[in-house]
Amino acid sequence: MLTDYQRKVLRILYNYKGGRRRFPTIHELTVKTGKHKPDVMLALDALVAAEYIHWEDRSDTSNIVILEGWEREAEKLMFKEALPLNGASNIKYWTEY
Repeated sequence: MLTDYQRKVLRILYNYKGGRRRFPTIHELTVKTGKHKPDVMLALDALVAAEYIHWEDRSDTSNIVILEGWEREAEKLMFKEALPLNGASNIKYWTEY
């Protein structure tokens, strides 16, 4: 499972490539994420380790290959609120107001 920051970096890479036909530089990633270069590099390393991107020549971000643009469904945690056992829900608030 990706952290929020890693997911953000992945989405920036994916959208930047689609919109501008190139990958953002490390400086552009620091500007877009609001984090420093070491944080960006850690996120990119985590994305490589999780096999979301392939980045063999790490001299430049233009060498990145995106393998998956979204987080995998199997890895997402589902945080659902449990419904009351009696079947009641808050639907009355919206339908009988």
